[in-house]
Amino acid sequence: MSSDASSSSSASPVPPEDDVCSVCHDRFRIPCQANCSHWFCGECIIRVWNHGAAVQPCKCPICRRLINLLVPANVSEDQNDDPQLQRVLGEIQHYNHIFGGAPRSLTQRLQDLPFFIRRLFRELMDPQRTLPLVFRARMILMVALSAIYVLSPVDILPENVLGLFGFFDDFLILVIVFLHLAAVYRSLLLYRHGGHLD
Repeated sequence: MSSDASSSSSASPVPPEDDVCSVCHDRFRIPCQANCSHWFCGECIIRVWNHGAAVQPCKCPICRRLINLLVPANVSEDQNDDPQLQRVLGEIQHYNHIFGGAPRSLTQRLQDLPFFIRRLFRELMDPQRTLPLVFRARMILMVALSAIYVLSPVDILPENVLGLFGFFDDFLILVIVFLHLAAVYRSLLLYRHGGHLD
């Protein structure tokens, strides 16, 4: 069974209703989404990490990518007093603290890009969640400047001279902007969920 994230409209997505944890094959208890977009029970994915080398992040049991960020689904008010919940959330916070700021390769950043951009836009569309004003302003400025560059007839590699190869600089600018947005949003998620900033 695939544990891919559903196309939910909320800022803090929840796992698909018809899906189960791929570790325990049961309904999700304290669901967590990994940076590869797969969902697990918080306790199950921490158990996977504890079973391996504790000095390195665990690999996703589904896609085998390194998990360097776990984002728990929102916890309801009545669950806040549950000691097991607090223990698991503390372990997730510890995991994120250890591996959340670890240097990542460009390949890992590119693989994580869809996850962070999808979550960022969900959060932007949810009126109940507010991103910090500085982050919103930074994001709007970056998107506006990159759109101006892409739409501008002035290019480093002009399309009318180089043909399709001329679009390479436009593509590169967009990739850099989205990588930066994802990195800043990732830092914001780490800060919210107990990790540390890069």
